[in-house]
Amino acid sequence: MRSRTLVRSLLFASLLAGVTAGTVSPSASAADQSLTIGTGSRAGVYFQVGRALCRLVARSADGAAPACTAQPTAGSIANLRDLRAGKLDFAVVQSDWQYHALNGTSSFTEDKPDGDLRALFSVHGEPFTLVARRDSEIAHLQDLVGKRVNIGNPGSGQRGTMEVVMFAMGWENSTFSLAEGLPASQQSLALCHNRIQAMVYVVGHPNDSVKQAVRLCDATLVEVSGRPIDILVAKYPFYARMEIPGGLYAGNPHDVQTFGVKATVVTSAKVDADTVYVLTKTLFENFDAFRGMHPAFRHLMPERMITDGLSAPLHEGALRYYQERGWL
Repeated sequence: MRSRTLVRSLLFASLLAGVTAGTVSPSASAADQSLTIGTGSRAGVYFQVGRALCRLVARSADGAAPACTAQPTAGSIANLRDLRAGKLDFAVVQSDWQYHALNGTSSFTEDKPDGDLRALFSVHGEPFTLVARRDSEIAHLQDLVGKRVNIGNPGSGQRGTMEVVMFAMGWENSTFSLAEGLPASQQSLALCHNRIQAMVYVVGHPNDSVKQAVRLCDATLVEVSGRPIDILVAKYPFYARMEIPGGLYAGNPHDVQTFGVKATVVTSAKVDADTVYVLTKTLFENFDAFRGMHPAFRHLMPERMITDGLSAPLHEGALRYYQERGWL
């Protein structure tokens, strides 16, 4: 990994000059290099974050950029472990799992704290979203007891956050008549086929998977509230109350109250500072273009992105750019 980092550092030194000047001279070695951003399911917004960043890198470098790949993955927890193992250069993860990986808590107790974890910025908010068939008689979170529920695939932030909710509610897998472990890309179809009666998703909105469930099987968004949720939000700084606006999905005209996290982009202290500086600069120097790449990005504000949801220290490359802009 060290030789890969050294070569990339030299490459990004030339890209840095190009981003500053507006053009980049072609590099013979650029095509041989690559950046890999761990995302999530192709059906989720994490994949769109990674793809948008790669598009901006390619556009800003005028064809001289290294290959940038938005890699579909199992989700936040898997991303954080792969980042630590050097299998990814960057990753999109939930703010709660960023915290747990940094501190070696929750699902990362056996991994020990990741002292090399570094933050770049946060992006969109991600409400904990509960979607149910209208014929399931699920009107509140508490109504999931005895139902067929997709709790998410192992390694995903979706599964991890659902397990936190289950613990807060005093639930186990046996609480449900079926605790399914499908990835996000498969759950809406399973809902429509009545294999499951409800699905959960920690995701930015609007979301294609939720839209599909609503359109194809007349599903409804369900409020997630109650004293156990109040305690979660009060206890953990990476959670916040959120609402899913009414009218985003057909047949769901009312705002839905829930809680949620932030999607964040992270890396490792082992990734060289020039690489991180250029990626960070590329995003914020092309910010209007980025906000236009997905509806979930539309209301992002730089001053919030560099602080909200970030538990890990800022990477020195990102910090350098923010200080140059006078933001920190």
